[in-house]
Amino acid sequence: MSDSVEFEHVDVFTTGALGAPGRRTFYLQARVGNRVASVRCEKQQAAAIAQYLRRALAHLPIIEGGRFPESMALTPPDDEPFVLGSVGLEFRKESDLFTLVLREFDTEDVSDDDDDDDDDLFGDDDVDEGRTVRVSITRNQALAFCDHTDKIVAAGRPDCEYCKRPVDPDGHFCPRMN
Repeated sequence: MSDSVEFEHVDVFTTGALGAPGRRTFYLQARVGNRVASVRCEKQQAAAIAQYLRRALAHLPIIEGGRFPESMALTPPDDEPFVLGSVGLEFRKESDLFTLVLREFDTEDVSDDDDDDDDDLFGDDDVDEGRTVRVSITRNQALAFCDHTDKIVAAGRPDCEYCKRPVDPDGHFCPRMN
C-alpha cells in the first residue's frame, strides 16, 4: 500500500537547498498551514521542473496581479523526505490549476533481479507505487516557483569558464587547461 499526500490549493510550493555549495541537498516543498510535505531531489530535477512549467505557462494567457506574495523560503524538513523519482504534470483548464505528482524513487525496480518475465515490462496494477505527493498550484504560484528555483540553482558553485564544470572553493582541476 502506498502513502499519498494531496495538497489542493497550497499556500506555498517552493524549492530550496540546505548545506554549502557543492554539498547542498535540494528539496521540493508544499505547505498548507502547518502541514508540510518535503521531497528530496537533485538540483537538475528542480531546474527541469521549473523549465517545464515555464514552457507550459508560455502557452497560457498572462494572469494579472503579479507574483504570488507568500515567502518562498524552505522550511527545514522535520521528517525524512523521500527521494524524487518521477514527476507528472497536468493542467486542469476548468479549475485553472497545475497539478504535479511527485513519486518516490523506487530502488526495488533498480535492484530487482527476478527472472525476465515479459509481464514485468508492461507494469502490474498490484505493484506498490511507493509514496506520492500531489500538489495543485495556480499559474502565479507556478511562476513564483520557477523564479525562485532559478535563483536557488544559480546560487551554487560558479562554472569554470573553460570546461563549464563547477569550481570548488578550494580549487578546480580544469581538463581544458592541460
